[in-house]
Amino acid sequence: MAALALPALVVLAAEPLYVLVDTAVVGHLGQVPLAAVAVGGTVMSVAVWFGTLMAYGTTGRAARRFGAGDRAAAVAEGVQATWLALATGALLVVLAQLFATPLTRALAADPAAAEAAAGWLRIASLGIPGLLLAAAGNGWMRGVQETRRPLCYVLGANVLSAVLCPLLVYPAGWGLTGSAVANVIAQSLSGGLFLWAVIRERAPLRPSPAVIADQLFLGRDLLIRGAAFQACWLSATAVAARFGVAAVGAHQIGLQLWFFCALALDAVAIAAQSLVGAALGAGDATAAREVARRVTAVGAVAGVGFAALAAAGAGVVPGWFTSDQAVHEQAAIVWPWFVGMLPFAGVVYALDGVLIGAGDVGYLRTMTLAAALLGFLPAIWLAYGLGWGLSGVWFGLALFTLIRLVFLLVRWRGAGWAVLGATR
Repeated sequence: MAALALPALVVLAAEPLYVLVDTAVVGHLGQVPLAAVAVGGTVMSVAVWFGTLMAYGTTGRAARRFGAGDRAAAVAEGVQATWLALATGALLVVLAQLFATPLTRALAADPAAAEAAAGWLRIASLGIPGLLLAAAGNGWMRGVQETRRPLCYVLGANVLSAVLCPLLVYPAGWGLTGSAVANVIAQSLSGGLFLWAVIRERAPLRPSPAVIADQLFLGRDLLIRGAAFQACWLSATAVAARFGVAAVGAHQIGLQLWFFCALALDAVAIAAQSLVGAALGAGDATAAREVARRVTAVGAVAGVGFAALAAAGAGVVPGWFTSDQAVHEQAAIVWPWFVGMLPFAGVVYALDGVLIGAGDVGYLRTMTLAAALLGFLPAIWLAYGLGWGLSGVWFGLALFTLIRLVFLLVRWRGAGWAVLGATR
């Protein structure tokens, strides 16, 4: 578990860590650029969502075939996921160019922030194909328990971009545009490296509509589940923006830190996906259940550790992102909610990994929809209507997390998720 989780931790943390660096660099340009990155980054999170679907769906399918002793079939899943990534990436780039302005205007109440966000989004979206190629590559490599190359590819590209971002924003004088260009460089380089990796496997590269259809069928439930997440994040940003530029800036800082912690906690879940899928593919239900038990314990401990670090940094961390006192005051409202959610999130993300590895995505779909429709969305719009500010926004996020925790614990204690065989 550690051999898979530790490299996955670096890979998962690299992208959000770059976003944190980007947010810190842009934050010192002023409130409007920071709000623009908040809004534009929220729209870009749709592409990240598609990438997560590809990575998670491919990991489970590849891991089952790898566990059944058929590595070639596992790599073939990666080839078809690569074709799917290219097609989806091209479509999303076109949509971003066409709809950047109406999307950012819908999310940002401030016209200057909306205009700046649209310009940032049109450039940053050019990196989407690379982002999705990297996600597909990570998926099949995790399935065959290959950890070294994904680590090198993702880390190298993001370190390069983290160096370029402040150089392009300040010495080069590109401002917000420099941030978007650095983003494109990182994603395109990483995607190109993963594309070369699958070509080097010498597997047949012809697209297989049947396999792609199977991946899309599995991805359907992940897509619906992901849509619930996106509705929550978009609604949270939209409501936060209605409380002012300082509020949405503080919300962006808190949300990006939450994503960073969540993806870092998800490292153990990535190991669970690979190990649970391989164990079930090999017909070993006992090993799969043992992985599930251990990953739950590790997730809980990790969540408590992140909460302690976040609590200790309450008076310091917001200053890394902006010197604006109004944003600091709004961040102080967010912080107790952020810290309090982390221990529960550790268990939630760990058990997500168990069920995704088992291919039990139908249950994940249903319980995420229930948490969004019955918990988060009513809470968030009630917060807007009653003027609760960022406390109301983050109360909704906390409720969303707790409802998911209850559903996951119920499923974990049952037997319905542990289906044996190379396919579910």
